[in-house]
Amino acid sequence: MEKIQKLEAVASQVRRDLLRMIHAKNSGHPGGSLGVTDLIVSLYFEIMDHDPKFDMNGNNQDLFFLSNGHTSAAWYSTLARAGYFPVEELGTFRALDSRLQGHPTTAEHLPGIRIASGSLGQGLSVACGAALAKKLNKDSKFVYCLMGDGEIEEGQVWEAAMFAQARKIDNLIAFVDFNGQQIDGSVKEVLNLSKIREKWEAFNWNVLECDGNNMQELINTINMAKDLSGKEKPVMIIMKTEMGKGVDFMMGSHKWHGVAPNDEQLKLALSQLEETLGDY
Repeated sequence: MEKIQKLEAVASQVRRDLLRMIHAKNSGHPGGSLGVTDLIVSLYFEIMDHDPKFDMNGNNQDLFFLSNGHTSAAWYSTLARAGYFPVEELGTFRALDSRLQGHPTTAEHLPGIRIASGSLGQGLSVACGAALAKKLNKDSKFVYCLMGDGEIEEGQVWEAAMFAQARKIDNLIAFVDFNGQQIDGSVKEVLNLSKIREKWEAFNWNVLECDGNNMQELINTINMAKDLSGKEKPVMIIMKTEMGKGVDFMMGSHKWHGVAPNDEQLKLALSQLEETLGDY
């Protein structure tokens, strides 16, 4: 329980960070970032074997690819809090010439970033390549990839899904952030995914489901996914999350996909999130 409380404390601080980052530049994507915070924190502070002394190859380390790059604020904060770069640099988010662009890029050489992920639908393909390379190199570590539910409307995702099962890439664990919202409305209204679990199972993936905002359940499910490695199938975790998680007036609404809070809204949001590690 103490471990979970520590992880939840980090997640609370990451949520504070990302809201302040987005507010400062009046630009960013708070809704999805708040929703995926628990996953990213659990990976970097509990699950993954990784080294903040960053190198691009990532040999003998677990790798993470953020495919839905618009949730970058949550990732940047987690990387900083995990020691990849100074926490104070979070204040440069989306600034001209900053290493912390709105969507992650490699040109700025920010530690922790291995691919640019602005255009949706590409991350799973890269993750497949990285995971296959690890298998060929007899590297026993895992590759993780996060996608949004609206993102998997992209056709390239399903090409990668076919490739992964055809090549038996069983060191790959992917996630769909299933919050039911995308920029123009609910996923169901924009392009109904329907039977999402059955889709991935039809592509010959092992599929697990969990509450992506329940830290203990999330960690248990990821460990279950790791136990499925070596069985010639990739693993998909469909995690139900709440867009805007942690801030009551943002929760469950697509309207907070890409809108920054104003001064009053930021103050209200921060009042709902405990400062646990110190604001930057």
